[in-house]
Amino acid sequence: MNDTVMVRYIVDDVDAAIDFYTTHLGFDVQMHPAPGFAILGLGALRLALSAPGGPGGGGQAMPDGTLPRPGGWNRISIQVADLAAAVEQLRSAGATFRNDIITGVGGKQILVEDPAGNPVELFEPNQ
Repeated sequence: MNDTVMVRYIVDDVDAAIDFYTTHLGFDVQMHPAPGFAILGLGALRLALSAPGGPGGGGQAMPDGTLPRPGGWNRISIQVADLAAAVEQLRSAGATFRNDIITGVGGKQILVEDPAGNPVELFEPNQ
């Protein structure tokens, strides 16, 4: 059984998304065969990035013509050792956040948006 997990995000600009995830969140480019598609990696996570309306793949229109679009509330969660430091670095780079750091039963978290508006949860577990 394969121990990697793949999540697909629809993004308006694949290159902007690649820059965000690699520069700020530690992903590396696994594959970028076309302008409208890429796969990034972070540990066992593979993040497939697809532009809406692209030929083939996850960006294709639905049978009724509806195009996939970025946003929503489902998200990947990335564990960080120091949430406050990660937030400070992202804010100084101009990142957009949906909320401030909140504390829950398992730790602290915040939602940052990628360039297309897809949420990414940064999570610091309780010690």
